Amino acid sequence: MYAWNKGVRNFRVRNERFIKQPWAQGVVLLACVVVAMLLANLPFTKELYRGFLETSLSFTAQTPSGNTLTFPRDMTVEKFINDILMVVFFFTVGLEIKREVICGELSTPKKAVMPIIAAFGGVVAPALIYTAINHGTATSGGWGIPTATDIAFAVGILSILGDKVPISLKVFLTALAIADDLIAILVVALFYGGKINFVLLACSFVVIALILVLNKIGEKRPWFYFAPAILLWILFYYSGIHATMSGVVMAFLVPSKARFSEQYLYKKGKKYIARLLESGGIDEEPFPNGPQRHCLRKLSAAARDSMPLSYRLEHALGNWVNFLIMPIFALANAGVEIADPSYINIFHWNPEFGSVSMGIFFGLLLGKPIGISLASFIAIKSKVGEMPSGASWKMLIAVACLGGIGFTMSIFVDPLSLGGLDPATTTQLRDMGKIAVLMGSLCAGILGSILINIVNAIERKKA
Repeated sequence: MYAWNKGVRNFRVRNERFIKQPWAQGVVLLACVVVAMLLANLPFTKELYRGFLETSLSFTAQTPSGNTLTFPRDMTVEKFINDILMVVFFFTVGLEIKREVICGELSTPKKAVMPIIAAFGGVVAPALIYTAINHGTATSGGWGIPTATDIAFAVGILSILGDKVPISLKVFLTALAIADDLIAILVVALFYGGKINFVLLACSFVVIALILVLNKIGEKRPWFYFAPAILLWILFYYSGIHATMSGVVMAFLVPSKARFSEQYLYKKGKKYIARLLESGGIDEEPFPNGPQRHCLRKLSAAARDSMPLSYRLEHALGNWVNFLIMPIFALANAGVEIADPSYINIFHWNPEFGSVSMGIFFGLLLGKPIGISLASFIAIKSKVGEMPSGASWKMLIAVACLGGIGFTMSIFVDPLSLGGLDPATTTQLRDMGKIAVLMGSLCAGILGSILINIVNAIERKKA
């Protein structure tokens, strides 16, 4: 039994150390991509894999009038992952953006201007490249696919490269990826929703107004925001706006001000620590005895409520999103059955459907670094922004190549943007798009890593 407990304890310690590594999420996601591709292509697993994802999760019931009511509408395992679990992902992304805007790298115009301008350039250039390749074809609407940077993989590679990249550029790429996520969220909301039901949309605004009232009167307990969040998701889901946008909206509505002030915490802490010391030795119970447990609960509650609800939720959900929801998303969406060799031929072009693969691949590999670098150049030369401290143009361009890693948001946008054709063609185009995302992201990561090592070696020789 002792050996078993020791083994479990050692496993837990190693697991906690692994989770704390900045590259851990990227490694887990990469492993899930490999597993998904195997499940989708091995003869004895591909039917089970696709069948599981298409399993219906909708509930049906008969109304008194004899009508059949289905809820949620057309819900499958795959849609549950993309429309419900991913709400939590978008919620945490929204919380992260909100934190950076309030007190982080986007909190002042001076800090925010360079990453935002660079992120804007990194969105426009890939969209233009994709549009130039697919203009006038049935797939021209896929321009949003190669526009986002995956922060997990990009930051993971930077962490592996260590001190070869200046800290200022690591901060720059992180802030850029956050601003990039915000732009990608706006792209999904504005261009890739369905037909809008304005009555339900108006109802969602009423719910948002009620949440704002809760916030205004100082309500900072999480459960008061849980029911409105579910109602908002339902209204978004049926109104034609993509349901995941409800997560972003809720992130910006959650209070970012603590319930207790710093002075109140000190006052409460002093009071209950004094009581804690006085309660020692009152009875024969070991520490903590009954009165001491009461004091510790009060101290714990005061400490918890002295942190903003938005921060507490971001901290509580972080590992669940990074090591459960995102791997599940990768397993469900990265599994593409390569039914034909043309799927991996990025240079294949069709007069009717253009080339989704070429547009995405070159949008990520070339468009992102060109857009980020050119926008940064314009910002610096016009004196609107300034070069990150200790960085050179060569290193900035090398780091900009890592902006072409577009895994999560690109794969998320892929099925939203390619539709309107017959189901077989739509499925094929979406699968080709996902493969192009994986290939483009992989090549961008390799190119960025090689260039960073080369630039670092040259700059060290000069030093």
